[in-house]
Amino acid sequence: MPVTLHFVDQAVWTEDAQVQHDLQRIYADAPAERLSGSVDDFIHGHLAAGHYFGCARFNDRLLGAVAIHPDPEAWWLSQLCVRKTTRRRGVGSRLLALVSGAAYRQGCQLRAPASQLPLPDQLLLARLGYRLHDTGDYFELAPPSQGDSET
Repeated sequence: MPVTLHFVDQAVWTEDAQVQHDLQRIYADAPAERLSGSVDDFIHGHLAAGHYFGCARFNDRLLGAVAIHPDPEAWWLSQLCVRKTTRRRGVGSRLLALVSGAAYRQGCQLRAPASQLPLPDQLLLARLGYRLHDTGDYFELAPPSQGDSET
């Protein structure tokens, strides 16, 4: 499945009705414990705060998304979700790999708050090379050091 990365910020959200529809459907499929409020409140609140979503796109449709909260040294990831109809096909792993490549090009680390991660997400991150920080507060995937080859 040739999945590509598509970033959704406030401007993209405002301009593209299909993106609005797809992103709402992704999070409507989320398990109840994944979001603390309504889908609309979550999406609008995240975008209004100046954050954005990294989305997995296939055939002009968004299939999965991860909320990204950038700070000067890292992109904080949360609320990874894939549409029910495409789960267990590697979309979430591919999305995180694409986000990792984009963060690497920006010189940013990727972090995910440990307290917000259900066990399946922790296992996925560990499989993808994320490690629990010494404090135990978050998982982190640092960009490769110079001399490492990009795969």
